[in-house]
Amino acid sequence: MRKYYDEITRIAGNVVSITATGVGYDELAVITSARGTSLAQVIRLEGDQVSLQIFAGTQGVSTGDRVRFLGRPMQVPFSDDLLGRVFDGSGKPRDDRPDVEAKMVEIGSPAVNPIKRRRPDFMIDTGIPMIDIFNSLVESQKLPIFSVAGEPYNELLARVGLQAKADVILLGGMGLRHDDYLKFRDTFEKGGVLGRTIMFIHTAADPIVECLLVPDLCLAVGESYALQGKRVLCLLTDMTAFSDSLKEIAITMEQIPSNRGYPGDLYTQLARRYEKAVDFDGAGSMTLLACVTMPGDDVTHPVPDNTGYITEGQFYLRNGRIEPFGSLSRLKQQVNGKTRDDHRAIMDGCLQLYANCRETREKRDMGFEMSDWDRKLLHYGDLFESQIMDLSVNIPLFEALDRCWDILAECFEPVETGIRRAIVEKHWPKEMTREEKEAEAATV
Repeated sequence: MRKYYDEITRIAGNVVSITATGVGYDELAVITSARGTSLAQVIRLEGDQVSLQIFAGTQGVSTGDRVRFLGRPMQVPFSDDLLGRVFDGSGKPRDDRPDVEAKMVEIGSPAVNPIKRRRPDFMIDTGIPMIDIFNSLVESQKLPIFSVAGEPYNELLARVGLQAKADVILLGGMGLRHDDYLKFRDTFEKGGVLGRTIMFIHTAADPIVECLLVPDLCLAVGESYALQGKRVLCLLTDMTAFSDSLKEIAITMEQIPSNRGYPGDLYTQLARRYEKAVDFDGAGSMTLLACVTMPGDDVTHPVPDNTGYITEGQFYLRNGRIEPFGSLSRLKQQVNGKTRDDHRAIMDGCLQLYANCRETREKRDMGFEMSDWDRKLLHYGDLFESQIMDLSVNIPLFEALDRCWDILAECFEPVETGIRRAIVEKHWPKEMTREEKEAEAATV
């Protein structure tokens, strides 16, 4: 029997409190007020005191309004009719199209039992050399992009979504500006992947509770597709906005704050979402790539700090490039030994020479005299940044490896690269004969 309660004891921000029994955490409720009905979710249980976060806010809600509990947590429809659609943080259509009538799946379910997981061993090609060569993205991996405001992290996420080989793409936007949402939609539409993309978008003008639901909606739908054997790519931006929403609700609930005002269970809340990345044994997979903006470029901020403990590495996006030093994909060793025999050699050799180049630039800036070797390193650094590190570079892995060899051959002698002789002899670019050069010039 459904129970009705008609005495709200407290209203604070978007949170109301009532006295009730037999209610579960995360359970949904309907509040009937003078303005109509609003959905709410249980966010705190303390004895018989129940606190609910109202999706649409408490404007117009009074202490005498009726509350009815639905006896179930938040659910989201699941079917192929979701493909190509855009929804808000409560699962309602944002694209002016009808609701999806389909089987409902619960959100916020536990992470998959490790016994049911496969060992990640499949590389996801992105067309971005700084990822494919130096920090390969692996299927079922969970990786954050650490960045600051103003960096093109949303553009990077959209590009990975366009070029990664995935059956289903899920985009979870939290605290997005409206023009950022439109950029995502236009990019996917022009790239021809909108038909296999599902978006759950929360903008800065939407209720806070919807920001908290966006990752759970994406991951519940993605997990359902993965169980059907699909390869799912889940893109989340921005997990700092998600964490700030957690903090705002915790302050409203008068919880004792932890580091910088964030709730003490921040690590658990983040881990509940990140650990949903999975490669099912006998089914599909879900790979999770999330953006984490760092206030003040501070990696010790609670959100990136906790994220680093949970995830399997990180990408640092600085000055419009993926920083090679500090970025790390801990699972790359599972896959880059199976791509091409020179992959690891190029990865190690190019980064070592680029590190030497940075040291040489510091010497040059301090006025030291440059040797011939220093000039080679400087030339190499310029070519490496423009032809490999630049995010506008869009080439497949093998072509990127060949380009690295061309850069090395232009700047150094084979013995100067520090790469094993057998690998160099096999892959070092052969000098073209005069006839070959004339034929190439004629073709151009």
